[in-house]
Amino acid sequence: MPDNDTNTPSVLFVCVKNGGKSQMAAGLMRKTASDAVEVHSAGTEPGSAVNGLSAESLAEVGVDITGETPKPIDPVVLARVDLVVILGREATVEPPAGVRLVTWDTDEPSERGIDGIERMRLVRDDIAARVEALWAELLEPGGGPFDRP
Repeated sequence: MPDNDTNTPSVLFVCVKNGGKSQMAAGLMRKTASDAVEVHSAGTEPGSAVNGLSAESLAEVGVDITGETPKPIDPVVLARVDLVVILGREATVEPPAGVRLVTWDTDEPSERGIDGIERMRLVRDDIAARVEALWAELLEPGGGPFDRP
């Protein structure tokens, strides 16, 4: 059961720079769940801007993240969200007691020599599938991964 003031499930997507993967996941979850999920994103070492190719690949599927800016993890948000999702292998977060943590070891096409917008589309599609699966779990009786231990 959600443990924030609104009874709306909440998720914090985290990556290192908060310029690509976590912004993509947040944008895709907002599109998928609308206002049914409180969505946040942050970085462990925030960069200075959203990745242009990330924004371009999301625009192709009707998601606009051009108004977003990278931000650090807000300890108040971290303490009250139901779920923290780490995207990739580099970021680490120690959530407070009672906050669930999952890591998505997302596709990294650059390891296969795929770069540019083609890379970003593959990353987007991987994250989109994971967001859809998370949303489906949330819709299950009992709230899926948002249930507190």
